[in-house]
Amino acid sequence: MARVLVTGGAGFVGANVVEALVADGHEITVLDDLSTGNLRNVGGTLGAIRFVQGSVTDYECVRKLVAEADRVVHLAARNIIVSTRNPREDYEVNIGGTLNVLLACREHRVRKIVYSSSASIYGNPRYLPINEDDLVSTLSPYSVSKLAGENYCLAFYESYQLPTVVLRYSNVYGPKQDPANPYCGVIARFMEQAARGEPLTIHGDGEQTRDFTHVGDTVRATLAAAFSELGNGQTFNVGTGIETSVNRLADQIIGLYGVRSSR
Repeated sequence: MARVLVTGGAGFVGANVVEALVADGHEITVLDDLSTGNLRNVGGTLGAIRFVQGSVTDYECVRKLVAEADRVVHLAARNIIVSTRNPREDYEVNIGGTLNVLLACREHRVRKIVYSSSASIYGNPRYLPINEDDLVSTLSPYSVSKLAGENYCLAFYESYQLPTVVLRYSNVYGPKQDPANPYCGVIARFMEQAARGEPLTIHGDGEQTRDFTHVGDTVRATLAAAFSELGNGQTFNVGTGIETSVNRLADQIIGLYGVRSSR
């Protein structure tokens, strides 16, 4: 049994990670400021976890919780919508908060830190699948801050031998994703519209493509990184490697629900 601190554990991906960790019998602490996360996401595990409402910007809080953990899964971040609206808050949470986590982990010599980054650091890639050594193109404050967090992880690995692993998530979808959240992704929106019998709203020509990744696969990759002795100081894309257009996605959902599309 490991003692695992999950920052942002009440969010969409975080809550799925927490659920898997609890199922495996680990001792879990969740740190979340509930700015975009929700307690109902971890409602089924609240009796089995310790929940702390707080922010990664609070260094003393982070330091105290890290001292009681041997592994950290760092998912807490402001999403792309919030980051674009308030770049300073993005900087304080996504960059400053990540530095707080790394400093505390260095002090208490945790066994592994998994940092969740994003495929958004590649900008608008010309080809899919994306390789980890492809050029980055930071087109939003969010992608700038996620890349900065990656660089801090690498620097702490090289400078202090801190066992960090960076995972770049790609268009994650699945259970616990809130379609009311403007950052929820097109699959959740399509599914909500279809369930209501409404036409699916497609923006543009629908030929834009994405690598859609089920949250279950994302969770398995995250846990593999957290509990492996390999991968320290490395960065991994987490995705299917399959290019899917929005039109094809809509066609599949239309086939399931019998609705239509609307442009």
